[in-house]
Amino acid sequence: MANVKSCEIHDAADYFFNRELSWLKFNRRVLGEADVKHKPLLERLTFLAITSSNLDEFFMIRVAGLKHQLESGVNKVDAAGLSVRQQLVCIAEDAHELVKLEYRYLKNIKAELEKVDICFCDIARLDEGALEWIENFFKNTIFPVITPMAVDAGHPFPFLANRSLNLAILLCREKGDDCAAVIQVPAVLPRIVEAPGNGAKRQFVFLEDIIKHYCSHMFHGYTIKDVVPFRITRNADLSIDEEDAEDLLAEIEKSLRQRKRGQAVRLEIGKSSNRPLRELLVCNLNIDEQDIYEIPGPLDTTCFFKFSDFSGLGHLKHTPVSPQTPQELIGVTDLFDAIRERDILLHHPYESFQPVTDFVLQAAEDPQVLAIKQTLYRVSGNSPIVRALAQAAENGKQVTVLVELKARFDEENNIIWAKRLEEAGCHVIYGLVGLKTHAKMILVVRQEQAGIKRYVHMGTGNYNDTTAKIYTDMGLFTANDQFGADASAFFNVLSGYSDPPVWNKIVVAPLGLREKIKELIDREIAFVNAGKSGRIIAKMNSLVDKDIVLKLYEASCHGVKIDLIVRGICVLRPGVPEVSENISVRSVVGRFLEHHRIFYFGNGGDERIFLSSADWMPRNLNERVELFFPIEDSGHIVRIKRILDMTLSDNQKAYSMKKDGTYRRVDKRGKAITCQMEFFAQAQKNGQEPDISIEQRFTPLYRRVE
Repeated sequence: MANVKSCEIHDAADYFFNRELSWLKFNRRVLGEADVKHKPLLERLTFLAITSSNLDEFFMIRVAGLKHQLESGVNKVDAAGLSVRQQLVCIAEDAHELVKLEYRYLKNIKAELEKVDICFCDIARLDEGALEWIENFFKNTIFPVITPMAVDAGHPFPFLANRSLNLAILLCREKGDDCAAVIQVPAVLPRIVEAPGNGAKRQFVFLEDIIKHYCSHMFHGYTIKDVVPFRITRNADLSIDEEDAEDLLAEIEKSLRQRKRGQAVRLEIGKSSNRPLRELLVCNLNIDEQDIYEIPGPLDTTCFFKFSDFSGLGHLKHTPVSPQTPQELIGVTDLFDAIRERDILLHHPYESFQPVTDFVLQAAEDPQVLAIKQTLYRVSGNSPIVRALAQAAENGKQVTVLVELKARFDEENNIIWAKRLEEAGCHVIYGLVGLKTHAKMILVVRQEQAGIKRYVHMGTGNYNDTTAKIYTDMGLFTANDQFGADASAFFNVLSGYSDPPVWNKIVVAPLGLREKIKELIDREIAFVNAGKSGRIIAKMNSLVDKDIVLKLYEASCHGVKIDLIVRGICVLRPGVPEVSENISVRSVVGRFLEHHRIFYFGNGGDERIFLSSADWMPRNLNERVELFFPIEDSGHIVRIKRILDMTLSDNQKAYSMKKDGTYRRVDKRGKAITCQMEFFAQAQKNGQEPDISIEQRFTPLYRRVE
């Protein structure tokens, strides 16, 4: 075992991976699900769409941020020893390889779809009847919507919105010079169009291919020499001066308008030998050669998200699974009674999110409830929780809601909800200056016979009933008085000028969470030094914080056994002799998005488990309001340990990181274990076998599951 001194070199660049390249490796694992042969074909297409959507956001935020640094004269070196310029070069190399692989998988999936009579057709392959239908669709539906835009001395290159799909067209007159035009493919029309087929065969064409085939109708007197589809990705990171903003909501609305006009950071263009059109786009978009992606297929595969909505394709998708009634809530009619009886642990999406929604619904209607306070980071488009909060205010209750307006890509949605809540009479807080409020908490204050009682829900994921069906998260209901006091103090800090108190149970970032994590790791080191074992299991979305990584290296040097379950970015290098040989890193990429943050510490045999809204990233520990809270019920501790053990046993959807940063699927020998499906099976079993430790004195309420 290495001594402490050997850990003093841990800040060397050789011991860290670049976060951006680590993220691209994660997206490569996501893409890998599109090549799993036994997976239903539409599910494989969905993973192509997820990969594409992820890459869009990566370019709009991360690549755009690096380019902005470079343009501002900043070329600093990261923990992995890469300058900004070097990062951009490496990103381009990896992203180009990723895109090539994506379209290779798409070609394979399309071939498999043809075997089951589902065809993405070139228009030239359609029979006469289908072709006539497509032509009428163009004339009656597409033609009235689209607008050709000339590009010449009198018509400057048009501004094209972020992520819009367009066609660049090269034209000529007889004995005249070539000229160009642009047509924007209308986003208001379906991207994939079904044409009439023969018998069981179903035929689909892309909207841009229809426009391309018939665009001569818009350029009478000209000959079309070439048509090339292209798509622009722009810088979409908001720049908000919060300190000087008199009205944060108005400032964010202004920035959202600017987002659509950001600098181009990527050009996707259909594969073509036409140099004039390519040069026209490169010149007018001021794009670097490394940021041009030639695409051998349909641009923007996010269109496949909606493809599975076509009727009659259900046999090509997973069999739907239904979230189960949480075992501790079977037979419950009054949530407050149940929570007052004992803490209740929820595991989504295996267990229904409905109790969380019902918690707010019941509070809104309960005459004994005096106040409801809640944080909202991301919610669904038609959120029942937001409607319940509005109803509570209209019923005369004190309702305070912190709506985080700076939740990236949910700003517009959150602005709408914030205004509606204000109109209903809620007191709305628009976040905090300089910080994002990412914590997940609901506090219900109730007048009961014995006095005021506080009920609290805290969780690892958003109060979003839609994503709760596809994200793995955990939540805790409690009526513990110390948690209740902490919750009241927490909302007082958010809504007023109250200094943070000495918390009873919770830990809050940015004031104390980093220190708490390091303290817990130090305790494991101390136990090892005292001759006991040290054990850490940490499950999160991303591990980026250098300070925490160095502390983990130190713990490893002392002999603490550490298992990290990190879905996405991980800058820590495992398995390095005398540095991280006691650390393993794995990533699970499956049917559901791994989202919960769970932290286990052996604590010399007196085990400690915490749930959190925070990943171990600088932004979470320094720039966000986050929650970190203990699980204290012995049964819940046993349950979460089993969840972690099962996740570490997965040999179907898990990847193991090697010390060179590559990921390999874990050894599949032995009994096949897919942790997500195991959790569903257990939830179904629990739903059929009520927990006999709870008095069965309630009549069923949660019969309906989503």
